[in-house]
Amino acid sequence: MTRNGGMATLAAASVLMLISACSDETGPVADAGAEAASLAPAAAAELPVGSGFDFYVLALSWSPAYCIAEGERANRQQCAPDRDLAFVVHGLWPQFESGYPEYCPSRQPERVPAQLGKTYLDILPTMGLIGHQWRKHGSCSGLTQRDYLDLTRAARERIVIPEDFALANLPGEIGAAEAEDAFIAVNPGLSREATAVKCERGMLREIRICLSTALEFRDCPEIDRKGCTRDGLDVPEPD
Repeated sequence: MTRNGGMATLAAASVLMLISACSDETGPVADAGAEAASLAPAAAAELPVGSGFDFYVLALSWSPAYCIAEGERANRQQCAPDRDLAFVVHGLWPQFESGYPEYCPSRQPERVPAQLGKTYLDILPTMGLIGHQWRKHGSCSGLTQRDYLDLTRAARERIVIPEDFALANLPGEIGAAEAEDAFIAVNPGLSREATAVKCERGMLREIRICLSTALEFRDCPEIDRKGCTRDGLDVPEPD
């Protein structure tokens, strides 16, 4: 082989190796914060896109606080002693810049079939919650039941839960601003203006995160203004 031929072969091999490295889907997985920074272009293109509203609020409920606050009215399945639930999806809510739609007319059935709903019980813990969220909020998304629930799952997977809220090392108490900062620290692109805390009876009840219809973080002044700003919120453990 000539010297020029060998150099050409080596150059071609280098290009092929570079292409392979850039397209290898089996390489090391990025850390959780990097994964949540943005949806991959292909994944974003495949998301169902709703219509008739401005943005979404993803509400993540601290399940132990729900169980305490609701008492006898709480769903027994969600609050069963053996479930040990932490943050669960309360809902994905279509919003206007001011206010929100609810219980919209839809060609979809009001009832979510059990065969469909049961595949989302890992994020929305009961069929009752799934059905209620569809009727009140999903019906206003312009999506089918399946697309709305798929989008709800995609929105939940968009968010990294801070280690502070792992059941093994709960803080006991946390300020609303501290809770927001914990989520901001592990979700690149998330801001205070896109995040709000709901508190009730001195407890951290929910984290609410504003997302575009493409599930990108976006500011939401009205939601932010209505957020809790208290310090020393209880973070109860599961019973």
